[in-house]
Amino acid sequence: MKEIMDFLKGTTVQYLATIGLDGKPKVRPFQYMFEKDGKLWFCTSNKKIVYAEIKQQPYVEFSACNPDLAWLRLSGKVVFKDDMDIKNKIIEDSEFVRSIYRTGYNPEFEVFYLEEGKAVINDFSGKPSKEYTF
Repeated sequence: MKEIMDFLKGTTVQYLATIGLDGKPKVRPFQYMFEKDGKLWFCTSNKKIVYAEIKQQPYVEFSACNPDLAWLRLSGKVVFKDDMDIKNKIIEDSEFVRSIYRTGYNPEFEVFYLEEGKAVINDFSGKPSKEYTF
């Protein structure tokens, strides 16, 4: 898990792929928040289309590339959780998220983690991929 977290922290933005409400793939920039108890946490608004897409089809994939041109693919099933400790930690840690939602009690603010998680790290070295499950 540490290698996955370090990789994510070494990238400014990750990209989230979902199946759109129209049945076609959608990709957008997203941001990893933190890890707690073996769970990688993310957040969004329940007013966004991405929220509706995930509710309809909870399997997603993230992708990120670091400055060394190694890349990470992270996939799993989204689990939304109404956890005030997690929400408050994100609000405290992220000025950007705080500027949008102001408080963890904002009714639009949703947090989620991935279950059935799989991560694959690749680079152009020709070495085998590193694969992890969580």
